[in-house]
Amino acid sequence: MTTTVNGELSTRLRGFRQVQRLAYDCAEAVAARLEPGVSERQAARMQREWLRARGVRDWFHLPFAWFGDRTAFTGFRVPFQFFPTDRRLEPGMPFILDLAPVYEGYTADIGYSGSLGVNPLQDRLMSDLEAHRELILREVRERRSLREIYQDVDRLMVRQGYANRHRAYPFGVIAHKVDQVKQRRWSPHVFGFGTQALKGLAADALHGHREGWSPLWSPYRFSDHPPQPGLWAVEPHLGFRGTGAKFEEILVVTDSADPEQSAFWLDDDLPHVRRWAEEK
Repeated sequence: MTTTVNGELSTRLRGFRQVQRLAYDCAEAVAARLEPGVSERQAARMQREWLRARGVRDWFHLPFAWFGDRTAFTGFRVPFQFFPTDRRLEPGMPFILDLAPVYEGYTADIGYSGSLGVNPLQDRLMSDLEAHRELILREVRERRSLREIYQDVDRLMVRQGYANRHRAYPFGVIAHKVDQVKQRRWSPHVFGFGTQALKGLAADALHGHREGWSPLWSPYRFSDHPPQPGLWAVEPHLGFRGTGAKFEEILVVTDSADPEQSAFWLDDDLPHVRRWAEEK
């Protein structure tokens, strides 16, 4: 996988970085408009409308919004519970916006955590997520198996006193591969997921099964292999007493022998990274 040209990001990676920044711009714009009484469904619609106004016509998945204890997936048992509800935002309440647009064939999948006003607990969760970003990058560069890295993230959460909430996602994934998809004027979606992106993920799963790897980064045996070159949307998700926080962004994995080029975050100019820099 070619990642740089004369030290610069390849054209392909620039495309992914552009759509990832577009997604985070959307999350920040919508977060700034949230106010008491706004429902999860309204927040999800605000994200869709913002992105459609800027040319997005396809999705890896449609936007999600979770408010209050739903940020920690409290009581989630079935996939339909992830979809936006009529839960309304209140002062001090935490929220998470999760959106995955496809733009000009490039895919992003991001998570943005915030609160309506001051929420010291979620602030603490967000600060403690920095160590997870560092751990994941370090161990991917060490070529540890995805399953082992997942277990180390779990151990770090336990030491911090938190619960693993990404385990509540389908297959318990902390990450999944993303790729380019064919551009279409309009693409249907099934259960909130774009059909083009699902086809790509299914093709990766079939290809990976033949070669002994999976496009899903999970705690299960099928993820017991070294990181596969490609782009991974990574989302460690912490929970504590009904409050959740996470980030989600693209990690680039290559077959380079140079440790710094073998894995790197696609973009360090993101809201949570800037937040951590300001805290120091």
